[in-house]
Amino acid sequence: MARVDFTFGGLDLTTDDRLLEPREWTHEQSTWAADLLPQLPEGPVLELCAGAGHIGLAGVRGSGRRLVAVDREELAAPTIRSNAERLGLTELVEVRRGDLSEVIAPDERFAMVIADPPWVPTAGIGRFPQDPPGAIDGGDDGLSVASQCLAVIAEHLLPEGIALLQLGTLDQVAALDLPGDLVVDEVREYPRGVLARLSRLSRAAGSSR
Repeated sequence: MARVDFTFGGLDLTTDDRLLEPREWTHEQSTWAADLLPQLPEGPVLELCAGAGHIGLAGVRGSGRRLVAVDREELAAPTIRSNAERLGLTELVEVRRGDLSEVIAPDERFAMVIADPPWVPTAGIGRFPQDPPGAIDGGDDGLSVASQCLAVIAEHLLPEGIALLQLGTLDQVAALDLPGDLVVDEVREYPRGVLARLSRLSRAAGSSR
């Protein structure tokens, strides 16, 4: 194990070299989350595939909201806790390790869900030898973990809540099989990936009037 210090949106954080190296561009997801949170109902924020926790921590910082950060990797938990301590957020951050479908209680609801799942198709992970395979392998179509995230979002997002999902391409967003009443109501494209904003159909319809 080797600790790696990094800067993310001006914040000095740390990670483990066995986790996926945080990408600075993904601070766009944190910024979007921070901009949306004041408009959302009361409730905690859920971060799926949290890694070092940088996206969720930067997103909720200053909001006073509780953050539940989830990742399947054992290394992620102490890393997230260390970064929460660095930001003075220890009391507001809960870290859970395990399968996405198993670590959220049936009755839990969240005002926002932030998700950064692996999205590289299995056949293409060899193009990124510097990255841990498990951190980038999104299955045959690159969307297997994203689909798990969508199932959690559909089950646990508050009626007026919003989710922010990170993927690799616009084509992947178009290929999403959205469960329940989830809809994509905005997509932002960047040189290294895309961000999709999801809400429930009733909320999206109301916001368009």
